[in-house]
Order: sequence, then C-alpha cells, then structure tokens
Amino acid sequence: MARLIRLRGRRAFDEVFRRGRAYSDDLLVVRVLPNGLPYNRFGFVAGKRVGKAVVRNKVKRRLREGIRLMELRPGWDIVVIARPAAAAADYHTLKRSALRLLSRAGVAPASG
Repeated sequence: MARLIRLRGRRAFDEVFRRGRAYSDDLLVVRVLPNGLPYNRFGFVAGKRVGKAVVRNKVKRRLREGIRLMELRPGWDIVVIARPAAAAADYHTLKRSALRLLSRAGVAPASG
C-alpha cells in the first residue's frame, strides 16, 4: 500500500505517449514504458469528454486508489487515460479494468 509516485511534467507524459505501448478497453487506455528505475511512476488523465471537473476528479481518485492497492512489478512509467464511459463506472469496475490492462501490459501479475 505504498504512496504512488507521480509522473510529473509535460516532457515525461510526452515520452510515455510517444514511446510507450498502449492497451485499451471500453473504459480505459493504459500506456506503459520501462523507466529503468526501482519504482513505478504514474500519471492519470481524464479529458473534458469524461465530464465536468468533479466527475473527472472522482474518476482519477478511484483509479489512483485502485492502482495503489495493486501489487505491480517495478520499473515502469504508467499513464492511465479515462474514456468517457469511465464516468458511469463504479470503483470496482474501474479497478478490474485497470488490473486487466496492466496484466496484459506485463506490469501486474496475470492472476488478479
């Protein structure tokens, strides 16, 4: 249950978007890029199509908490992008979706 280390700055996000691999479903897009560090760094994005600010922040809070509780392999920069359908999803649905995508990316153990 470690505190998440945030991916900060436009340059860091651009690097993950440019060079990272993407995995997606109806609710989320997860982009991952090896970072060569002994820990993971996370970024969360919810664009205006997701909803107004309160909704976007709620979705990002749910995603942050769900991912914080997961056992993930270290050494990755991970950007989680919420799609508009994520606004209607509950916490457990978002967490399941994120776990499934992170497993496909090889960041989370396949059994989850």
